[in-house]
Amino acid sequence: MKKIIVSLFIFIFFIPVRVFADSSRSSIVMDLDSGRVLYENNAYEERLIASTTKIMTAILAIENGNLNKKVIVDEEVLTMYGTNIYLEVGEQMRLRDLLYGLLLRSGNDASVVIAKEVGGNEKKFVKMMNTKAKEIGMEHTSFQNPHGLDEVTENYSTAYDMALLSQYAYQNKTYRNIVSTNKYEVSTGKKTYLWYNRNQLLTDYEYCTGGKNGYTPKAGKTLVTTASKDGLNLTIVSLSDGDSYNNHQNLYENIFSKYHRYKIIDKNHFSVDSQFVDKDVYLKESFYYPLTEKEVDDIKTIVHFFDQSSSDKIGKIDIYLKKEKIGEVPVFVQEKKKETHSFFDWLKDLFR
Repeated sequence: MKKIIVSLFIFIFFIPVRVFADSSRSSIVMDLDSGRVLYENNAYEERLIASTTKIMTAILAIENGNLNKKVIVDEEVLTMYGTNIYLEVGEQMRLRDLLYGLLLRSGNDASVVIAKEVGGNEKKFVKMMNTKAKEIGMEHTSFQNPHGLDEVTENYSTAYDMALLSQYAYQNKTYRNIVSTNKYEVSTGKKTYLWYNRNQLLTDYEYCTGGKNGYTPKAGKTLVTTASKDGLNLTIVSLSDGDSYNNHQNLYENIFSKYHRYKIIDKNHFSVDSQFVDKDVYLKESFYYPLTEKEVDDIKTIVHFFDQSSSDKIGKIDIYLKKEKIGEVPVFVQEKKKETHSFFDWLKDLFR
């Protein structure tokens, strides 16, 4: 197998790093695009997650429900307490609007209506929640209800697992649109609702793009947010955090000052010396990764070409940060276009 090693040299300027104190019991900062963990504090300890539970409730509804269907509110809402949007039995509301009430106002009553609509009943919906958690890779998470209240049943997770959930949900455009909304108004015919987003960071921090807050006396304050700056897309999770909004903003500022999103492999500027391969090759995608100033010189790439290939994929580029493989990009062979000759070209060749 042939290999090419390419070292990347990128000139960057020194940026001062902020000093901060993390106020949470558990927290994490993760790059949404690569999944790289950029900071963690007890991120793998299981804790109660309160209403950040509703991120899972929302994404399941988006993926499995008819968002334009009008859902009839039943008596399950009568058992709900805490933060509600005050739905009435017999009232009809689109599933899409219920999701705004769920994520903007943390409606516990909305959560049980959604669970019944999407899962058939709450028990079946909770099973869906745990199945999806396993699919995402949330190995230390247990859902027992769709809202996060913890006096009867309890939802446990870790900061790391919740970051995986945030990363997964962020890929969904509908979810992103909802959690980035500051104000939403809807009328059901019975009454009109006007909701303002309870995620304070969305208005206080210019780079925040969404998220979900939570609180119970047992869980304390929990918060999952996302933010984007200069192409770097991050998510932060903090559990049992007495100063969650300031903590998230300080964490974002610290990480944004240390890390930048670099284009390590550029699909538009990729070529291989003919001594290694005698075919025209190309890439379908570029590769980006968050790096600090000191890490830039530690990036290495190795190009592998397969001895035999039955497809147009003839190799790959492995990308390493020191000795750790952080990604790979497939290499494809360029099909040469067949030359076509017109009738007049044929006549010219005939008498040449």
